[in-house]
Formats: sequence, structure tokens, C-alpha cells
Amino acid sequence: MKQAGTYERLIDRVTQLIYEADPSLMDRYGEKGVQKCKDDNAHHMRHLETALELGDSRVFSDYAVWLNGILNTYGMQTRTLTDNFRYLQQSLSTVDELDEPTKRAFGQYLTDAINRLEADQD
Repeated sequence: MKQAGTYERLIDRVTQLIYEADPSLMDRYGEKGVQKCKDDNAHHMRHLETALELGDSRVFSDYAVWLNGILNTYGMQTRTLTDNFRYLQQSLSTVDELDEPTKRAFGQYLTDAINRLEADQD
């Protein structure tokens, strides 16, 4: 597993993109919300790493489905999670410590999870 700081730039970038897309989040949740967003993305990265270690994309998509169920219970839309995953995909290039095969695998795992979540919406 990577050290905590490995994904710091990635998580900062993703959080920035989320808050740029919806500036009302800062008004609603403040700095506490920013930290929660960063913590959530650190969890996403840990699950991506586990899927990579096991060589199984379904590990991450199962996590995504489980998490989405919890978020839906609290009134969040699936799109909130799929948008977050898209921001992660866009920002993978900011992680210099990751080799290209790992970035490609993470990108594919995120795509698989997005596709599965969106298919469940139909």
C-alpha cells in the first residue's frame, strides 16, 4: 500500500474540482466538508489499491455499489459518486509516484464502477 502522502496532490485536485463544480458546498459544509471530501477520496484510493493488489476490478465496483447504497440512504444521488470517480480519473496524472500501468488499471477500475453504478440506475 502506498504511503499516505502519495495521493495528496490527487486528492487535493479532486476536492478542488468537486468544489468548483458546486460552490454551494463550501457554504453548506465549510472546511469540515472539505476535509470529509479528502477523507472520502483517501478511502476510494485505498479500495482502488486493494483491487489492484488482487487484480480484480470487481473489488472496487462492489465497494462503489455498497457505498452508493449508503449515500442514497442519506439522500445523495448516484451522480455525486460517479462525478467524484470521473474527477479521480481526470486527476490520476497528478500522481508522479504511480507508473503508467497502475494509472491505467485505476482508470479502468473507475470506469467499471461508473458503468456499473449507472447501469443500476436503469
